[in-house]
Order: sequence, then structure tokens, then C-alpha cells
Amino acid sequence: MIERNFAGNSAAFIAAVLFGASVVAPRVAVRSIPPLSLAFLRFGQGGVILLIALLIFRPGLLRVKLGDLPYLTFLGAVLFTIFPITFNVSLKYTEASRGALMLATVPLWSAGLARIAKSEHLILRQVGGIILTLGGVAVVLAERGLTWQRGSWELLGDLLMLLTAICGAIYGVLAQKMLKKYNPITVTTYAMVTGACLLTPAVFVEGLSQALTKIDLQAASLILFLGVCGGALGYFLWTFALAHIAPTQVAVYINLNLMVATILGAALLAEKLTLVFIAGFVAVLIGVLLVNWPTKIVTEPLPDTSS
Repeated sequence: MIERNFAGNSAAFIAAVLFGASVVAPRVAVRSIPPLSLAFLRFGQGGVILLIALLIFRPGLLRVKLGDLPYLTFLGAVLFTIFPITFNVSLKYTEASRGALMLATVPLWSAGLARIAKSEHLILRQVGGIILTLGGVAVVLAERGLTWQRGSWELLGDLLMLLTAICGAIYGVLAQKMLKKYNPITVTTYAMVTGACLLTPAVFVEGLSQALTKIDLQAASLILFLGVCGGALGYFLWTFALAHIAPTQVAVYINLNLMVATILGAALLAEKLTLVFIAGFVAVLIGVLLVNWPTKIVTEPLPDTSS
């Protein structure tokens, strides 16, 4: 049990670092590529990498029951189709800071959905940890000038970002069913490949073919990073974590994304780190520890998927 907790928490932490870095990468150079096209290149590339790796090293892990394909496709649609669409569209209507705060509610939605599914029951300490991480994010964003205009378009952006957060929670809770049957890399591969395929119509309308002609060497290297680290590796580790610890324990790590992105922004873009940020970062870390500190949590047992 201790080994599973350690493996799950380590995977979720590394995934959060990779996702945080994946926030900074597009800000550095990939600004000429439309957002959905970038998501397609990221997840499509990541899915192909995982698929090729399995074909070469573990082809047996690609075998799934025909009746499970619709469910795996649904997981892909939730996380790799709907998630990037609602995320990118929401940022057209709301501030990035407000969007980040809405996205930080993923652990709250995860806890609620897991409770409904009767797959997880949190104790008071863990609920406090979730609230503390959300508070840490709010403090950092408030310092950056978080505002609350109540225009109809801003409200639409907020609602779309909340839908994005709900999609992240839905994937974490519903993926449990497939993780009882298949290896995490199998679930990730099928979900990412199908999700990227479902993005195809949107990206061609957005102008993917024209965007490809504008990619230079620097942009290509960053797209490669997004596909390998922010796509294939990051989401495999995220799903691996879901196979070892409860969905909300994984979801709470998403609030480290903003912190990692800010630290990397300071290192790469000369952005300043303030005492307020440090306090918020510490609050998030303490909250994550409170949620994931070893305890007797009532969860549905998960099988060993290492084979």
C-alpha cells in the first residue's frame, strides 16, 4: 500500500511539473499556431508516440475488448477533445487569471463525482487540504490583479472554464473502470489517439495547414517537447497515478501547475517571484500533503496493472 501511494504521488507530481512546463512553452515561441491546432499537434503526436512504443515493446498491451472501445473513446473525447476546446475558447472571453482559478476547482468536482460514484470518501483533513490548495492559487492570482467583471461574455468564459475543470474530474473518476482492466499506458494511448482524431475537423476549420507553413526550428522543438513531455509522458504519468491513488488525490496536484509555470516563467522570462507567491506556493504544497498523507481511505480496490 505504501509503495502504491509513493508511486502514485510521484507520478502525479512529475506530471504536474511537466504540465506546468507545458504552459510556459507556448508562451515562449509557439504564438503563430492557433490554439486548437497546437492541442492537436500535442495530443496527436503524443498518441502516436505511445502507440509506436507499444507496438515495438509491448504489443500485447494494445489488445482491448471491442466492447470497451466506446468507453475509451468517450474518455478521449472528454480529456483530449472537449477539454482543450472549452479551455481555449474560454480564454477568449475571460481573464487568464480567472480561468486559472476556475480550473483550480478540479479537486472539488473530483471529490463530488467520486463521492457519487462511491469510489472515494475523504476525511476532514483531506477536505481542508483541497480548500487550502484552492486558497493558495487564489492568493497568487489576487496579487496579479484578479478582477470580477460581470459582463455576459466574461460569465460565458467562466462557465466554459468550469466545464473544462469538470471534464478533468470526469476523466479521473471514470477512468477507474478501464484501469481495473488495462494497463495505464493502454488507457492513455487509446484515449489520446481517439481524442486527437476527434479534434481533426475543428483544427482544419481553424487553419492547421496554414499554421504548419509558419513553424520554424524553435517552434518545432517546442511542439516536440509538448508532444513528448506535455503529451505522451505527462498524461501517461497522470493516468498511472490514477491507477495507484484515488482520483481526488491525483486531481489536487493540478494546482501545482500554476506554481510550476510561474517559477519557470521567472527562470525563462525574467518574471518576478514575490513573497505573496511564495506564501501561496507553500499553501498549495501543504494542501497537497494533507490530501495525500497516508490514511485509511475507503476506496474501491484497484488491481495490479503492471503486467
